Amino acid sequence: YGNQARAETPLTFSPVPQLPVPTLFARWVPVLDAIGKSAGQCFELVIKPSIPEFEKYLLQGSPTLAYANPYHAVMAHKAAGYKPIIADGSTLLTGILTVKRDSDIRNLSDLENQRVAFPAPNAFAASLLLRAHLQQLKINIKPQYVKTHSNVYRSVIIGDAAAGGGVNKTLENEPEDIQQKLRVLYESPGYRSHPVVVSPKLSSELRERLQQSFITLAKTEEGRKLLAGVQLNDPIIVTYQKDYAPLEKMGLEKLVTQDE
Repeated sequence: YGNQARAETPLTFSPVPQLPVPTLFARWVPVLDAIGKSAGQCFELVIKPSIPEFEKYLLQGSPTLAYANPYHAVMAHKAAGYKPIIADGSTLLTGILTVKRDSDIRNLSDLENQRVAFPAPNAFAASLLLRAHLQQLKINIKPQYVKTHSNVYRSVIIGDAAAGGGVNKTLENEPEDIQQKLRVLYESPGYRSHPVVVSPKLSSELRERLQQSFITLAKTEEGRKLLAGVQLNDPIIVTYQKDYAPLEKMGLEKLVTQDE
């Protein structure tokens, strides 16, 4: 996608597969097309079938660019020198723990030895952040991984789990009757959201050109619509040291698993 004339070798771009593959293709192709035209590059979109496969691909240093969760940005920086260049500046990412609206659970300490549902071990806000916080408070839980945010909320409602990890956006996207049956017990501190990361093989000149292309795209109504589809509503320039290095202090690596 993008400008074939100025760039013979396409740059590989791999987004974390949080959504079904056809949905990701439909959303990223027009964005990369616009960025490519603006930056004089062409892209090859590579979508892995699962998050663990994406992690493996990224940590081997394979894609030129990737759209990854904040902890992937830390892992990829350490493993292969990837640098974050752009992220959504409109909101910070927080995790929420939900319980049934009529549940007796009022405090995090009430979760001791309870089953708590999460979408996946390495989901950043909906799992890692929340589990790290419970660990810091020395609250022992029995985690259950149920694949999607929707499954988490339903596990809580039917009583399979005492609480469940998610994020505000996915809860707000649920049908009204699901939202009505849940309440938010806890919301984590906010962190900068998913960045676009680039391989250290990319020249600084091209890195800056790509950053500017994202920012320019957000200046038109059509461009903003495309970017909203890939959760980059208000693209801002980010750096590893300022935006993602703080996550290193949270001991998340103890909670990360290589297989989901």
